[in-house]
Amino acid sequence: MARQRQRRGQRQREGQRQRRELPSLGYLPLRERPLRRLTQLFVGLALYGFSLSVLVRASLGVNPWSVLYEGVAERTSLSFGTVSAVLGVLVLAWWIPLGLRPTFGTVANIVVLACAADLGLRLLPEHLGLAVRVALLVGGVLLNGLSVAVYVGARLGPGPRDGLMTGTAAVTGRSLRQVRTLMEIVVLAVGWLLGGTVGVGTVLYACAVGPVTQCCVPWFAYRGAVTPSVRSRPRRSGRPSPRSAPTRR
Repeated sequence: MARQRQRRGQRQREGQRQRRELPSLGYLPLRERPLRRLTQLFVGLALYGFSLSVLVRASLGVNPWSVLYEGVAERTSLSFGTVSAVLGVLVLAWWIPLGLRPTFGTVANIVVLACAADLGLRLLPEHLGLAVRVALLVGGVLLNGLSVAVYVGARLGPGPRDGLMTGTAAVTGRSLRQVRTLMEIVVLAVGWLLGGTVGVGTVLYACAVGPVTQCCVPWFAYRGAVTPSVRSRPRRSGRPSPRSAPTRR
């Protein structure tokens, strides 16, 4: 009994250690549990797009990438949407040194985000009170970090910016929290220097979305095929099984 309790405690400690550690977020083929992972991907992307519309309706500062898009648009003749597309291609170019390439999830990121964000802007009213806007700001930041963990955890390929985040974390050995926070702060600073609008919500997003994503990833990351249990392992040679042992006459 004591040995069984010791083994049970060891398995529990191992499970807790695995939950604390960052699981692998590398791409897995779509043929592995496609229904489960496609559902997770589209739900996460839809929530991400909706969270962007929530932050816009809060009117207390957009996310750092939108600040950058606005700043570049102010300095050029390009529209906001065109700047977003051009910078997205440039971000994908940075994938090459990291050994990454676009996948199904990368393409879905572009399409689903646009539809979900437009739908959210249609559903959410404008000109809200300050208390409601503050609630939308906090909820939007939390929902954004959660949704990143959900769709990246499906392991069907991240979007351009999140691929840059996960790829840099894998190459440098840094945590997602550190990489994401540093990336958002750099983008925010460049956008502000170019003339983009910065608010309190922008600063909150830049500092909080990384830790929220880091906290949620272990709960939503698909960990791949299940390994055989202890009971299914073959017996060691030299030890006959109880059923095969000769009976005494």
